[in-house]
Amino acid sequence: MTDDRFPREVPAWYRDAKFGIMIHWGLYSVPAWAPLDDEVVSLLGDGRTAPVVDSEVDPLARHSYAEWYQNTYLLDGPTRAHHRETYGDRSYADFRSEFEDSVRSWDPAPWADLCAASGARYVVPVSKHHDGFLLWPSSTPNPTVPDWSTARDVIGELATAVRTVGLRYGVYYSGGLDWTFGNLPIRRMADIPDGVPTSPEYARYVDAHWRELIERYRPSMLWNDIGYPRAGDPHELIDDYYTQVPDGVVNDRFEAKTCDVQTPEYRLRVDIDPVVWETVRGLGLSFGWNRQETAEQLLSSTELVHLLADVVSKNGNLLLGITPDDRGVIPGEQAETLRTLGRWLSTYGEAIYDTRPWHTAEAVTGDGVPVRFTQRDDTLYAIVLGTPGRHLTIPGLELGPGARARILGADADTDVAVRSGTDGVDFTLGALPDSPAQVLAIEPADQVSLTRAA
Repeated sequence: MTDDRFPREVPAWYRDAKFGIMIHWGLYSVPAWAPLDDEVVSLLGDGRTAPVVDSEVDPLARHSYAEWYQNTYLLDGPTRAHHRETYGDRSYADFRSEFEDSVRSWDPAPWADLCAASGARYVVPVSKHHDGFLLWPSSTPNPTVPDWSTARDVIGELATAVRTVGLRYGVYYSGGLDWTFGNLPIRRMADIPDGVPTSPEYARYVDAHWRELIERYRPSMLWNDIGYPRAGDPHELIDDYYTQVPDGVVNDRFEAKTCDVQTPEYRLRVDIDPVVWETVRGLGLSFGWNRQETAEQLLSSTELVHLLADVVSKNGNLLLGITPDDRGVIPGEQAETLRTLGRWLSTYGEAIYDTRPWHTAEAVTGDGVPVRFTQRDDTLYAIVLGTPGRHLTIPGLELGPGARARILGADADTDVAVRSGTDGVDFTLGALPDSPAQVLAIEPADQVSLTRAA
């Protein structure tokens, strides 16, 4: 490892899983509205913390994250205008009654079934977002807003459903921000750290919740967000978690001295990262349901396959946010995209699951099609991000005399003819089914090298 914060061996289940789903469902799912402005998403993807804007404008007034509705509608911008036009003077807390009606009729099984059908290996639902509303009946109630939780144990029932279909179960909790303790509104991303409550009372509250979540649900992953209360210390909590869940995974947003995995938001890597990482992003521009989003804002199934291949080739996992609507139903366009990904993984998943990075992540075919490499044991996978013609050339690729290649397919793996030349290796593929990405499996991997990455 190159970073002292990551000294622990990351559990194999997590490194093998590659793909997880994060689920945001809460009071914000009732108004479910945000501007379709990708500026915040773009700056997160670029690794910046503050966009360049007019100093008189509140940047977060244009925030595309619908789950931030409680903050955004307090700022002078399109969300406030929408709220006044649609709801008048109605407060955010008033959305609770409609949300609770949906919770009473909610069924966790379709969520779990869709996650399994997508090919995801783990699920991370939100137990508490920044509005402080709990999705489980906690024995540590909110000291500032009475009865600020669901009566039904959404987190517990979903845990049972997810584990029933054979997936791992983690938990997201907003340890840094909790607007029931004040600090509203937040106007700029750079101001978010100042929104973290500083009282010892809040630190005890967060610690009690995390311990309760661990003891009740034994999550395979602790996914904290926006840091940890300044008056608290997450280290004893994390140590106790490892004692109770030895193969558990802790993300880096506790801001603890050690953790297991980096979790950049909407951000990718340009090359293989020696430290295990997980990019977290919504299927669209928001983690919470936005009534305005259409297919235009969502990743297509092809884009999703390409994203997953790119992330995995560089030692990462993809944690994809999906957005149940106000009734607790996954919108149809999102569901179909996930099922399409699942169908691709059912055919080509051996190039994704249980793999590790090769010594090189990327290449480009002679026709300009991107390629991503992964490796499992002695098999090298070349994931071609598109459907090539009958011949595919990878410049700079060299194969030893005993190497063979096969093309993965729906019916049976098919050997392909291989011809090495001074410009690389040419693979004769024949007719291929239409697919977001094709996969070549080359064996043995120790007879393959890439001398010139295009």
